[in-house]
Amino acid sequence: MTAPLLDHLPYARFLNLRTEVYGDEVTVVMPFSDHLIGNPLIPALHGGSTAALLELTAVAKVSHAFPRLRLPRPINVSVAYLRVGKAADVYARAHIRKAGKKVAYVTAEAWQESLDKPIATLTAHFQLDDSTGD
Repeated sequence: MTAPLLDHLPYARFLNLRTEVYGDEVTVVMPFSDHLIGNPLIPALHGGSTAALLELTAVAKVSHAFPRLRLPRPINVSVAYLRVGKAADVYARAHIRKAGKKVAYVTAEAWQESLDKPIATLTAHFQLDDSTGD
């Protein structure tokens, strides 16, 4: 089932991200487009588009798991680039590893050919409450 979890975010629309939800599983697809190329000689995807896909996948997962939130706010985000992202569609899936009352620890993987061969991974913490911390 396709869900509009990211449809209201301009950068997600720019990347043409598509969210697919099956039960508790959220997968985000970034269809290939020439404007995603960072190195035309290989050609390879721009690392920024891959990182954005991973972060927005994590946002979609947290939003799906905690629908009362307006938009999960990242506390910190770390991306590891594992292999070259080719000129092809990219898939990403996030997992909430631990969630408390205020913070969720989330990991995500992006892949092209096979889920067991990720091109990049993300580790992040998201604020779950809507307080500003003031």
